[in-house]
Amino acid sequence: MSSTRAKSPAQHAPAESTIPAGRNGAPLQETALKTPSAATVTDVSLRLENFLIDVADTLNSTLETDKLLGRVAELVRQVIDYEIFAILLLNERAQELRIRFQIGHTPETERLKIKVGEGITGMAVERRSSVLVDDVRKEPRYINANPLVRSELAVPLIAKKRVIGVIDIQASKEAYFTAEHNRILTLVASRIAAAIENARLYTRVARQAQTLTVLNEISRELTSILNVDQLFKRIGDLLTRVIEYQMFSILLVDTERSALVHRFSLRYQENIHLKHDIPLGRGLVGHAVQEKTAVLAPDVSKDPRYIQLNPETRSELCVPLLYKESAIGVLDLESTRRNYYNEDHVRTLTTLAGQIAIAIENARLYERIAREEQRLERDLAMAREIQVRLLPQSLPKLKSADLAAKFEPALMIGGDMFDFLEYSGDRIAFVLGDVSGKGAPAALYAALVSGLLRSTASLEPHPAQMLSAINLSLNERRIEAQYVSLAYAVWDDDSRAMTVANSGLPRPFLCKNGTISRIESTGLPLGLFEEADYDEVTIHAESGDVFVLVSDGILDALGPSGEQFGPKRVEEVIQQCCRMQAKEIVQSIFDAVDKHRGTRATFDDETVLALKVK
Repeated sequence: MSSTRAKSPAQHAPAESTIPAGRNGAPLQETALKTPSAATVTDVSLRLENFLIDVADTLNSTLETDKLLGRVAELVRQVIDYEIFAILLLNERAQELRIRFQIGHTPETERLKIKVGEGITGMAVERRSSVLVDDVRKEPRYINANPLVRSELAVPLIAKKRVIGVIDIQASKEAYFTAEHNRILTLVASRIAAAIENARLYTRVARQAQTLTVLNEISRELTSILNVDQLFKRIGDLLTRVIEYQMFSILLVDTERSALVHRFSLRYQENIHLKHDIPLGRGLVGHAVQEKTAVLAPDVSKDPRYIQLNPETRSELCVPLLYKESAIGVLDLESTRRNYYNEDHVRTLTTLAGQIAIAIENARLYERIAREEQRLERDLAMAREIQVRLLPQSLPKLKSADLAAKFEPALMIGGDMFDFLEYSGDRIAFVLGDVSGKGAPAALYAALVSGLLRSTASLEPHPAQMLSAINLSLNERRIEAQYVSLAYAVWDDDSRAMTVANSGLPRPFLCKNGTISRIESTGLPLGLFEEADYDEVTIHAESGDVFVLVSDGILDALGPSGEQFGPKRVEEVIQQCCRMQAKEIVQSIFDAVDKHRGTRATFDDETVLALKVK
């Protein structure tokens, strides 16, 4: 092997080679190594020993591969004044030599890949011994990269009985390199090989440490992304920090179709959409998922499993995405170079694939939850609309009284209810109920109670009879832990009489002549006990009297210090507002509760119903 950059022998014939004495100062002529008459054998041995010590010190002084190879070139020049120098390292998998460091070669020569056994360097690896050629024109295996080269010396680098590369020197003069050159270069080659292996090991460890740091950073970032599409794009971006690629895809398993579906693909950093699904078990990606193991294809043209989707692909690496021992997809990297991906890439991508699988599952779970929440919100919105429709759309018009009512659920929908039911003879029944619990279950139970009330109201029962009838119906349809507290009143608009029955709701308030009292009507909630009796109270009202019914949510509203709003505050508001209209009284109670609660959240449904006698 040689280079076109070597100058003609006439212009630059190699100078007489010398070995510096190193520790003793005086140079040792090359002829001294050839002919002991120039110096004593003892002096030569001593200076050679000092030179070897210098070699050892120099090789032990650095663990950076590039710097080390440069120092090796300097050391060899001290022994032999070469024109062209190269260190070629062996790719064991491909059984090829590639130049790792050179002086004097052209870029074309530097890119050569020399098979073991080819050329003089390949012969040195094959034989595991040095090859000295006095005239390369007479060597049939010589690779003529430079017509000016005449002699060449190649010495294998052997570390732990394994050939790792070759030192190769060339000259433009025939028979330039001697047996002594061969002996000295062979003598230091094993030390150089050990130093190169140590440097490569250090580089590998440093690269692995850096890779692990990057993988840790990538893992932290990926687990914070909960949008699947954003996650896939970010994976493609971050992956370039640890592995270069030209083509990248994420395929996910579709269990219903037993196929791998392209979810994200990059081609030369451009996002593209691929619709070609791959059946499980087919192709390199299908095999990786089916066997739950990484698949490395150094040359896809030689792998019968390969499915050609991109004609530019030469090598491919597929790593399955495993989550709880199940393959949910695969990472697929493709390169336009053969033998591009190696075992280090496999280890790196396998490590990262576990974190990517977790991030994908988290993002998909979040999306499922988000979809469920959206569906639930739509359902709740519809349920709220239905609940609002179940409430009276307008208030009855009375000759002798003014009516008002307001309902505020703690959640989107609630368990409080109120209604107005027409009786004959200018009578009107009004009802306020509070179902146990909150939310959708309470709203459904309230709808059930409302239906029972309306179906029973056609019989125009007295309040106590109505409560008994509803209690019986609910016990026939008993639902565990569900019940309702209900106040039922019938107003006679002609006689101005109010008849009230109560089943667990706070006792109604009555304001008469500016004095506040509570109507003594109590009873057990409906739906708990089959045998329950209810009393009713009849009150004859006068002009200006105010009846107010409230649900538990009003009395139990908590202030910042945890104090309940309570019945006394309700009485105070009614007393202050008793001269107002019913609607203003109801709103004043709600305003007072809101002020008492402050920034504290509402935790129970709130309902107020008021009747003021004209």
